[in-house]
Amino acid sequence: MDLFRRGASSAGKDSPLKRRDYPPGVHAQRRSKVSDFGVRLREKQKLKRIYGVRERQFMNLFAKAQRMKGNTGENLLNLMERRLDATVVTAGFALSIPQARQLVVHGHFRVNGQRVNVPSYLVRPGDVITLREKDATKKIVETNVELNTGTHVPPWVEVDNKAFEAKVTGLPKREDFPYPIVEQLIVECCSR
Repeated sequence: MDLFRRGASSAGKDSPLKRRDYPPGVHAQRRSKVSDFGVRLREKQKLKRIYGVRERQFMNLFAKAQRMKGNTGENLLNLMERRLDATVVTAGFALSIPQARQLVVHGHFRVNGQRVNVPSYLVRPGDVITLREKDATKKIVETNVELNTGTHVPPWVEVDNKAFEAKVTGLPKREDFPYPIVEQLIVECCSR
């Protein structure tokens, strides 16, 4: 499963997933049974790698999701999707989470008119994400918007590609999450 790109498709003919669907190494094709803990851990690691967060950040988000009302797994996915770097990718202004993270850290985006350079900033309904007024920044984001023209933008984000502006209109729902993640396994792994 391709975990690192969210915007444009990376499933070209040179993609590692197209060449081989098993891990590298001499004994990679040997069958081995994965334990129950291994399945849960793999699911947690998959979610961490999709969003590019480390263990401590992930556990802090998980603790916050547990304190919120409702389903802990859905709350966790909601918090992950509301991070500023993930929202920039969802809006189509970046091709991947690492690129969005770099753009945010370098101060290319403003939230409600204020410069925000923290990728883990949680956007709220009503927030407006705009682009900094620099020609080099506009050129990069313009290219990314062109490459992301065919991608689906979830209903909780309204995007104006001409003004390079995204407005958060609501909170992400479970069906807005683009990856096949079983959040119940993650909750079981982290609740131990």
